[in-house]
Amino acid sequence: MGQIIAACGNDCAACPRYTAPPYEKTVAELHHTAELWQKIGYRETVVSNEEIACTGCRPENWCRYRVACCCAEKGITTCAECPDYPCANMQECFAVTLSFAPQCRAVCTDAEYEQLRKAFFEKEQNLNALKEQGST
Repeated sequence: MGQIIAACGNDCAACPRYTAPPYEKTVAELHHTAELWQKIGYRETVVSNEEIACTGCRPENWCRYRVACCCAEKGITTCAECPDYPCANMQECFAVTLSFAPQCRAVCTDAEYEQLRKAFFEKEQNLNALKEQGST
């Protein structure tokens, strides 16, 4: 299946949390993701499957960078559509996200890391590609 690019550039289709059809996850897959999030340091404890599951960005969802809210306020789908892209907020988002890569590499299997790389660590490249497509 192809990419589903979130407002911030994450690829939801690659995300181990994304459960919107047709990307359903089993109970075991979601629990494994909750364990992985704790091991990486994204969560302090192993959370429930309901808490780890995600169906995509919405303005009402918590986001450290308020990306979905900002996009909704501007009437755009992703930051790539914004004339201010990449703003200071997104530059910080990219940097903080990439700061987790070494810890992920240290605790993840090769397959887990590859999935996280595609889902989260390529957000800037994903948005830049969308920006380029929009300008052609």
